[in-house]
Amino acid sequence: MKRPYFQTLEGLTDQSVLSLPDVMCELVFNDQGLIPVITQDNDTKSVLMMAWMNKAALEKTLDTGRMTYWSRSRNEFWIKGETSGHTQELVSMSFDCDGDAVLCQVKQQGPACHTGRPNCFYLKVDAPNKQIHVIGSTT
Repeated sequence: MKRPYFQTLEGLTDQSVLSLPDVMCELVFNDQGLIPVITQDNDTKSVLMMAWMNKAALEKTLDTGRMTYWSRSRNEFWIKGETSGHTQELVSMSFDCDGDAVLCQVKQQGPACHTGRPNCFYLKVDAPNKQIHVIGSTT
């Protein structure tokens, strides 16, 4: 469902400027206070992963330039690369037209996936053959 605030943005011109705090106040978080984040490699444009952020994780990411997610399983902040060394440096952040999803472009150091693969989307669906193909080697 499109929120009225984001509907008002649809007619803006290419060079319009908005207040970041104002837009962030209008973002749509789910019942757990989370918003989905797609993370993309800034250079290759490959989609690396999907994760979740709460408002505080969004703010930490913007303040530090280091991708900070919300770990649903651990119920705590997850700064990408803090334990693995496979860091993500924020290059840019965008919000979608409904205000319910975030796209972050990053400089990725090392593999993005905890499996050691370059990205988390390594299970490719082959619908005609009803199969899944594993793609992308682990490091």
